Amino acid sequence: MPEPTPDITRLPATELLRRYQDKSLSPVEVTQAVLDRIEHDNPVVNAFCIVDPKQALASARGSESRWAKGAPCGLVDGVPTTIKDVVLTKGWPTLRGSRTTDPHQSWEEDAPCTARLREQGAVLLGKTTTPEFGWKGITDSALTGITRNPWNTGRTPAGSSGGAAAAAALGLGALHIGTDGGGSIRMPAAFTGVFGHKPTFGRVPAWPSSAFGTLAHIGPIVRTVGDAALMLNVLTQPQDLTMVSLVCASPIARIWVTPMSIRKSPRWSGPPSTCSPALARRSKRWTRASATQPKYSNAIGTQAQRRQWPSSAKTNKR
Repeated sequence: MPEPTPDITRLPATELLRRYQDKSLSPVEVTQAVLDRIEHDNPVVNAFCIVDPKQALASARGSESRWAKGAPCGLVDGVPTTIKDVVLTKGWPTLRGSRTTDPHQSWEEDAPCTARLREQGAVLLGKTTTPEFGWKGITDSALTGITRNPWNTGRTPAGSSGGAAAAAALGLGALHIGTDGGGSIRMPAAFTGVFGHKPTFGRVPAWPSSAFGTLAHIGPIVRTVGDAALMLNVLTQPQDLTMVSLVCASPIARIWVTPMSIRKSPRWSGPPSTCSPALARRSKRWTRASATQPKYSNAIGTQAQRRQWPSSAKTNKR
């Protein structure tokens, strides 16, 4: 099979959204290119334990229709996205890298981060690999085998979010959910040269609670800082399933980062009424000030965008 053209698959989410808006690209075109790259590279790096082309393309067609009408449903409408296989995803088994989890059961619930991504229009491609129960700093398991580093497939991408980091480095999706208790986002990001962020505990609501307690946080693994900010805009939206969701998100989580500007999200109507009056005033003041700084997002993430990503996992195999 010929290697897919990398140009589309390596674009950051912020650039994809700009091109969807000006109709120079469509979500279906991008999703198909990413699926082709997954077919080409995943047998080598083993970043995915589930890939669902049918669902992904159906979501992309819905997104394409919304963009054609000039009415995207959210901040990441049409952006190819993956979920780590320790995070609940409706319709797909969440086996946590373990043979002890029965796949033949009802999978009818989304974790809060998965639900927020769906609501904001993300195209879910599949689930990325993890060591059993996410317990160690390399990514392998008896269930899914060994996940490899795309820069050198004789090496590990670290763990436990190694599948997400390998996928990010190869352009197998633009946005990737990782989890981090003792470095499980940060180490894979460092090993694969991508950007990973472990947010403050509770900033991204988590349910059901992790066995690692307050050490375990959910966060983004992406290729640019701008994409991390964009993804956190979605993930930090509060919800009521868990008492460890912060009541009032930081203002930075309420700014819509775009390729050329920072502006308020159309869904942001101010801080929740449960915030203290002083914090609410600071949030609104910061939001107004940020809207006047159009050069900010032009500067973030530029170094990550300039790096030479591995063109294919095959070319780096020993």
